Amino acid sequence: MPNRNTLRTFYILILTQTFSMIGSQMTGFAVAIKVFNDTDQATPLTLVSFLSILPRVLSANIAGVLADRWDRRYVMVIADIGQAVTTLLLLITFVTGTFELWQLYVLTAFSSVFGVFQGPAFDAAVTMLVPDRHRDRANAIRQLTGPSSGLIGPVLAGLLFAVIGAAGVMLIDLFTFAVAMIVVLLVHIPRPRQTAEGLAASGTMWKEAQAGFRYIWQHRALMALLLNISLVNFLLSGAMTLNTPYVLRLTNSEALLGVLSSVTSAGALIGGVIMGAWGGTRPRIHTIMPGLILIGVGLAFYGVSRSAITLGASAFFMMLWVPMINASFLSVMQAKTPPDLQGRVFAAEMQLSLLMMPLSYLIAGPLTDKVLEPAIGTGAWDLVAPLVGREPGAGIGLIMLFNGTLLAVTSALTYALPLIRRFEQTMPDYTPVDEGDQPGDASTSDTGTFTAATPTAAG
Repeated sequence: MPNRNTLRTFYILILTQTFSMIGSQMTGFAVAIKVFNDTDQATPLTLVSFLSILPRVLSANIAGVLADRWDRRYVMVIADIGQAVTTLLLLITFVTGTFELWQLYVLTAFSSVFGVFQGPAFDAAVTMLVPDRHRDRANAIRQLTGPSSGLIGPVLAGLLFAVIGAAGVMLIDLFTFAVAMIVVLLVHIPRPRQTAEGLAASGTMWKEAQAGFRYIWQHRALMALLLNISLVNFLLSGAMTLNTPYVLRLTNSEALLGVLSSVTSAGALIGGVIMGAWGGTRPRIHTIMPGLILIGVGLAFYGVSRSAITLGASAFFMMLWVPMINASFLSVMQAKTPPDLQGRVFAAEMQLSLLMMPLSYLIAGPLTDKVLEPAIGTGAWDLVAPLVGREPGAGIGLIMLFNGTLLAVTSALTYALPLIRRFEQTMPDYTPVDEGDQPGDASTSDTGTFTAATPTAAG
């Protein structure tokens, strides 16, 4: 069971994973700038996002099975090794001068296949490392890892890019991967005891891969909530994958893009701090759904912003709610899902919540490059020009305005459903049996997570 020592292990893992994510953020930022500067097109960046998310949609349930079957440390290490290898291969193409877009697409997909294992394993490990009374705070702290790395990574990448180039930035990324892998191998993560639910779901790989979906289908309120989150991710991710061309076309400043990226991450960072101190509402659904509505409002305002100040303010506001939503949802599911099923359930949640994101990435780039941006300045554009302007980037702004408005409205309508508002009351908490009645020892069991990709995982 979780104790003070396991809680310390959680904090060690959080620190090292944040360190590794800073390196990844630096690489992603540097490569995105290079690709857009070389092509002046949004489509290559949306294709990278598409290839990054597709393996998660297709194979997260297999990752969930392995997270429940294997030592979760090894699952996380395998994920880190795979991503490090792809970064190394990308580095070689830059150093040898052979970099081409198709290589980036292939390596992105390869990296994502390994990355899909990280989420279910880590989220399920949190349950074994953190006592229930500390879990809201621990999940809020975990939500700080992405914003912290997003705050630091782009700034460092922007400072170092001109000095050491993309190749130098990727070398730093490889070092952070190595540190994370070593630390994960040195810590101990307790194995979950096998529960009756987990035993019933055990069997062939195919049977176990379906277990998470069966669990979700049995709880219709959870299913309805995940479908709404899937729509949220469709609307939010398709718009925000255009952020680099949007800001660069509006401002023509790579430095300002880095600053705005950091401001965006600062919003999520502050939101995580607030969540850690506050703990959210009870029931938690009253944090989740209003947060989704406010994210939509922030996205709509981001689409009509034209100055650095209004861009930064609306991005900060939009991301402020993300860690509160993520932490609240994850705490709910950790409390209600049997520990030895969590890898599979969290993976299934990930697949359902990400289900529509690949389509949004396929639509966003061509819609921008072929339809909306060329339409700027035409007679038809006069209808929307008072809202989004006529300068380059206004077509992307229109996507953000439309998607944000639709996101806020659909989330408000979903929140009005009694099924959603009573979600936590109708889905009972998991209650472990007495330790003496547990079927098997936790250290020897052979059994074996936005987690739902709410707007962060939103990918």
